[in-house]
Amino acid sequence: MAKAIMVQGTMSNAGKSLLAAGLCRIFKQDGYKVAPFKSQNMALNSFITEEGLEMGRAQVMQAEAAGIRPSVYMNPILLKPTTDVGSQVIVNGEVLGNMKARDYFAYKKQLVPQIMEAYHRLEEEYDIIVIEGAGSPAEINLKEEDIVNMGMAKMAKAPVLLVGDIDRGGVFAQLIGTVMLLEEEEKKMVKGLIINKFRGDKTILDPGVKMLEEKAGIPVVGVAPYLQIQVEDEDSLTERFDRKAAVGVIDIAVIRLPRISNFTDFNPFESMEGVSLRYVGSVSELKNPDLIILPGTKSTMADLAWMRQNGLEAAVLKAAASGKLIFGICGGYQMLGETLSDPEGVEGGGTMKGMGLLPMDTVFAGDKTRTRVSGTFTQVEGRLKELSGVELEGYEIHMGVTTVKEGARSLTEITDHGAQTKGQTKKDGAYTDHVYGTYVHGVFEKEEVPKAVICAIGREKGLDVSEITSVDFAQFKETQYDLLAAGLREHLDMKKIYEILKEGI
Repeated sequence: MAKAIMVQGTMSNAGKSLLAAGLCRIFKQDGYKVAPFKSQNMALNSFITEEGLEMGRAQVMQAEAAGIRPSVYMNPILLKPTTDVGSQVIVNGEVLGNMKARDYFAYKKQLVPQIMEAYHRLEEEYDIIVIEGAGSPAEINLKEEDIVNMGMAKMAKAPVLLVGDIDRGGVFAQLIGTVMLLEEEEKKMVKGLIINKFRGDKTILDPGVKMLEEKAGIPVVGVAPYLQIQVEDEDSLTERFDRKAAVGVIDIAVIRLPRISNFTDFNPFESMEGVSLRYVGSVSELKNPDLIILPGTKSTMADLAWMRQNGLEAAVLKAAASGKLIFGICGGYQMLGETLSDPEGVEGGGTMKGMGLLPMDTVFAGDKTRTRVSGTFTQVEGRLKELSGVELEGYEIHMGVTTVKEGARSLTEITDHGAQTKGQTKKDGAYTDHVYGTYVHGVFEKEEVPKAVICAIGREKGLDVSEITSVDFAQFKETQYDLLAAGLREHLDMKKIYEILKEGI
């Protein structure tokens, strides 16, 4: 059976996901079959597997680092927030239903059998399982029914590495305070401490590390540097949203919706020299981009109402009227239509007017579309004619059904790879001269797609964009995982970590 090691953090965004991915890569490089695992993930960034099942994006990223195919067994429970006090609950890749936070808290212990079944399936197939926790194990109001931090460590009999974020400050208090709030049995399970996101001269930190080890009675197994690695983040705490990127030769603005989902769709543009990708949440931040993207969202109608209230919808409509390129994906695509109707109360009920930029109507329904797709762009006319015939692949994940009106032009022709619809070809998306939309997440990942978009913009601006090249994003990510592993090998005591892994608890 597999050996397990668990990465827990003193808080959200302490760097657990990235460290777990790095360990997956290191173990893979060292010749082990390794898989990631997170019993419960809360994120709006999700992924559709080849089986048409939904899982958290962080475990997909970690599976890539491990060199294996993503499986819902790596993330048996996914919570997708729908409101401030409720989430859609997804179990083993399928929607269980929407629950208020209090109701889910009372219910979640019933999911332990599904969690352990998923874990045991991985345990039978792999040599090492790298388990990721969530938030902090010291949330004393949540500890009693815990299934994702110390509760999961006990079920898996996994030794724990506790990670603190020095970049936010107070890392010693984070680590000591967390350890102090653990039960004695739990403290014994913490076998190593990691200080993460360190910048500067480590020798200045050494006296603090020594005191930390003395006070905690737990060895520090590494001081990991602040690594500038471009891999896919999972939640709204991502630093991508806070970057104040300089405007590039070609400037792309993504509307930062309150419930933005699958923002990893746009990562390929970040690796293109001369292209700036900015996330904007107000009219003042929008400025004058070459392309405005409306991203996916868990709550299309609520986020459109938010845009309407803060003036961003009016700004986008004004930009569209002036001929600015607009591109919508999934929920952003739905917003571009004429009407949004919710007769079953999937998003709260009612009907509202869309932006009216594409001739189509969307009706929300209880059944969720979850499928992987591949195909090509149609013979596209208008501003993005360079997309004509370009291949694409990705996945659909949405609750709405969109009807494009007669005479409208489809953007893509795709083949559905879903279990029930395998091999069926269908039209997707719609476009006008300068407004484009599609349901396909991951549409920009094949390098020819973002390259065609940038070439079209460059042509219109009279720019020589021959030096602006796209990359094979899959290969680019491989180099990033190798850089991550190299950085961690240099700064973590891997000999000690292997000892912890071997000894267990």
